[in-house]
Amino acid sequence: MTTWIVKIDDVPGDGPRLAVKDAIDVAGLPTTAGSRAVAERAEPAAADAAVVASARAQGARIVGKVNLTEFCLGADGVNPWSGTPVNPLDPARVPGGSSSGSAVAVASGEADVAFGTDTAGSVRIPAACCGIASLKTTHGRVPLDGVYPLSPTLDTVGPMGRDVAAVVTGMRLIEPGFAPDAYDANMTIGRLRVPNVDPAIDAAVDDALRLLGPITDETCEHFQDAALANGVFVGEEAYAQNGPLLGDPSRISERMYRRLNVLKEAAAGRRPWAEQLQKTVRAEFDALLDRHGVLALPVLAGVAPEPPGGDDDLLLTMLTGTVNVAGLPAFALPVPLPGSHLPASVQLIGPAGSEERLCAVAAALEEALR
Repeated sequence: MTTWIVKIDDVPGDGPRLAVKDAIDVAGLPTTAGSRAVAERAEPAAADAAVVASARAQGARIVGKVNLTEFCLGADGVNPWSGTPVNPLDPARVPGGSSSGSAVAVASGEADVAFGTDTAGSVRIPAACCGIASLKTTHGRVPLDGVYPLSPTLDTVGPMGRDVAAVVTGMRLIEPGFAPDAYDANMTIGRLRVPNVDPAIDAAVDDALRLLGPITDETCEHFQDAALANGVFVGEEAYAQNGPLLGDPSRISERMYRRLNVLKEAAAGRRPWAEQLQKTVRAEFDALLDRHGVLALPVLAGVAPEPPGGDDDLLLTMLTGTVNVAGLPAFALPVPLPGSHLPASVQLIGPAGSEERLCAVAAALEEALR
């Protein structure tokens, strides 16, 4: 049961079954953010978060609130207080985080759609680990009312589903009337090349993308710097949100107590640099997207890892956090990895507000892979 914080069985109706990350308010239930310190102070939410209210109005059946990494601040999905959801593809591997329960609920068939939050990769990384699809939305497109903040500069809410159609359903629950664009077969794909990716992962992503047509190699000069800038925003803003809880270390895991303090120190005095980097990398992405319909690269540099030690899980965000800094949308879709029982995952990035385009490209790729 570590997937669920609260599970609701036998919900009446015939709408899609929706699991909600326990960083998003559901009326009548406390929001714990995966933290004992938060849970012990939490009152039942007086109202649904904006995204939950919209989903409920569209007929979604809310089947429960699902687990996550403490404070949403971890990419592996490991949580020593509330438990770690089991990766249904390989129980020895992490489920990915922070939206771990959201991914596992969908991958195991306990929900049709799940809502997660994504600040540095938190819907894309668990989707990649568990072999499902997800959509990180454009920063500011989806309201964050009723969502536990990690880093408001970067926070987004997005849907997760077993396939592209389920993710589209999730977007319709958030935005009634949402519809993918018609797929443009003449669209060019810019293949972002970044260092330190397992060659087998790169090859799997390339093989999948070539089913849609030629790909053009591209680079982004400040890609890695922007991933570090993500840590500056998160370090400063996560401490501002959760620092008051550190007075009683017994209520916080040792890892998270250390992480909040270390990230705060690492971010000290660096926000002006991060803000300038944010403008620079957004301009670089915009220039690339003037030449291509979408950009593509892996979500993870390898397959879902075994539980890491210390803070190694932060390395899982190195291919995803830059997209949050740029504020752009990104679709994560599993692709076959020859010789492995685990998939790779491709990350499709589009211009701001191009979720409709990304869903069309992802659907075309998914069909080609069949």
